[in-house]
Amino acid sequence: MAAEPGAVETRAHAALDRLARDLPALGIALSGGGDSVALMHLAQGWGRARLLAATVDHGLRAGSADEARLAGQAAAALGIPHETLPWHREGGGNLMAAAREARLRLLADWAGRHGLSAVLLGHTQDDQAETLLMRLARGAGVDGLSGMAARRAAQGTLWLRPLLAISRAELRGWLVARGIGWIDDPSNEREDFLRIRARKALAGLELPLPQLAQSAANLAMARDALAHYAAQAAEGARSRAAGLSLPLPAFLAAPSEIRRRLLVTGLRFVTGGDYPPRRAPVLHALDELAQGRQVTLDGVIARPREGWLQLLRESAASARAAPATGDPAIWDHRWRIRGLAPGQEVRALGHDPLPGLPWRDSGLSRDEAAATPAVWQGEALLAVPLLDPAANVSAEPLRGLPDFRAMLYVH
Repeated sequence: MAAEPGAVETRAHAALDRLARDLPALGIALSGGGDSVALMHLAQGWGRARLLAATVDHGLRAGSADEARLAGQAAAALGIPHETLPWHREGGGNLMAAAREARLRLLADWAGRHGLSAVLLGHTQDDQAETLLMRLARGAGVDGLSGMAARRAAQGTLWLRPLLAISRAELRGWLVARGIGWIDDPSNEREDFLRIRARKALAGLELPLPQLAQSAANLAMARDALAHYAAQAAEGARSRAAGLSLPLPAFLAAPSEIRRRLLVTGLRFVTGGDYPPRRAPVLHALDELAQGRQVTLDGVIARPREGWLQLLRESAASARAAPATGDPAIWDHRWRIRGLAPGQEVRALGHDPLPGLPWRDSGLSRDEAAATPAVWQGEALLAVPLLDPAANVSAEPLRGLPDFRAMLYVH
């Protein structure tokens, strides 16, 4: 599809105006393929932010290191600092899923090191259509069929997709017209990858990309309406000790999809997880809660009590959280602790020390108290800031009620 002169720049720059606004520093996820190369040139032409680029080398095929080097040279030619981020795979499991998670994690760590406001991703209108088809095949609901969001927070990083309204063919036509080269990834022909099969199915059926993207946009509007209803059902929610309590009558009176959204978002609020648990255990938990029974899901205790649906961190799950050090220390994806000295670390308090502490005075339940952060040096308990405040150590939750309300709308 040939684009009108300036049409690609106009749409890409308008999307960057809308998504990036006044963000001072942006990262570019640069694979060296046509989409990301076009993104890099378009972002440079936009000219409203300091740019850095990074290439994740998964090392999954011969030549990947050379491709990362070429991507770095392309960035350097534009005066954009570049870094290659190698991935060393550990363990088995789904290779593509592991590579995708590693890519996000490596880019998020890179963005954090360099103080970047957001990372730009080169997903296109084609990727949106392919995603819709793949998720339809998996039986996705409204959220999944809404496609990829243009703006999304995950892994502690803001991810922006300014090219979702532009097709892959338009971008390549734009590059060719300017004599800009790119690298073709040979894995794009491997039909053992679901996305490649979806890509070829779209081409074989001659399905129109703009209409498929419009369907995803229509479903995104429906998703936003459901999120608005869920936020209304959560009015009056309370938070303490990094847990969440939702008004139980409104929760039980809401349609099942609204209850599902509230529970899933509440779980993510408590755990700090980027992704919800699978649908089947969530639906089972909703059935149990409707019967007034307590359930444990994703490391969270969900229990109906005295007019509230309480979502509390499971003490056993907090005990499995990795110890945290430094000042400040981030522990269990839930707490920020300040005042640690060298040699000290944050771990879960646990049940054993409770008899010697004034945990009842805190108003917390026994399970809540056991899941709170404690400062240890070896096996010596030094401080429990929530139960017995110390002048030199403080603990604050990473999320509050405004974050919960925002999470209802962000996917």
